[in-house]
Amino acid sequence: MTDTSPLTLLGLGAMGSALASAWLTAGHDLTVWNRTPGRTAPHAARGAVVATDVADAVAANGLVVACLLDDRSVRATLDGVDLTGKDLVNLTTSSPGEARALAEWATARGARFLDGGIMAVPPMIGTPGAYVFYSGSAEAFDAHRDTLAVPAATNYVGEDPGFAALHDVALLSAMTGMFAGVTHAFALVRKENIPPRDLAGLLSGYLTAMTGYAHGIAEHLATGDYTAGVTSNLAMMTQGNATLLRTAEEQGVSPELLTPFMRLMRQRLDDGHGDEGTTGVVDLLLR
Repeated sequence: MTDTSPLTLLGLGAMGSALASAWLTAGHDLTVWNRTPGRTAPHAARGAVVATDVADAVAANGLVVACLLDDRSVRATLDGVDLTGKDLVNLTTSSPGEARALAEWATARGARFLDGGIMAVPPMIGTPGAYVFYSGSAEAFDAHRDTLAVPAATNYVGEDPGFAALHDVALLSAMTGMFAGVTHAFALVRKENIPPRDLAGLLSGYLTAMTGYAHGIAEHLATGDYTAGVTSNLAMMTQGNATLLRTAEEQGVSPELLTPFMRLMRQRLDDGHGDEGTTGVVDLLLR
């Protein structure tokens, strides 16, 4: 039988509305609340119960999902609301420290707490590509696993409530670095007779082929041997960086998206680690 357990959703912005739609489509009894009541109308038309008061919304069901603006808005919204016996799932973007503090806050008020990091944009909700990192109460996750999996696949990463946010931000940080590289690449050819669409195809294929780099770093960090399997060592790559910088100068492009990483590579090389790959830069970043 399909699990259609009831739940409450607080927040109907773009992401909250996408979540609500997925749960309603799957047949869940859904109670919704939003600070701006007008956003509840489309969901009410599909069968959602609209709570005009947040306390009533929380009281309606054992599972309460918050998808609000930020950590502060979650606290403000739930301030004074009885959370005794509730399972609170926070799908609001937060830092690991904020998630841990919110977990302590919710637990002190009698709730079991799960934090979630959504690895999708609203249009992806309900599609196979969407997933959410969860961390916090294992009991709460096990109790609601099927319901939480309706809008997006679930990936439980541990009882530390900060781990979902940490995984989320780690992946987003890697994505930001990739965006920086892609941006620099397009800047290099911007003034030339090179169709951007052609370069996009080349970039996509090349970056996909380079994703194995992450596994290499993971193996180095796990074993402590930063030289194993290295084909292009730090000495070679640092020498090659000079060509990248000269090309940027020739093309009239600022190297500012590349030079921070290059400086760290040079520092690791100067410290006597020329036979390694770039894994040692990880250690340089630690404070």
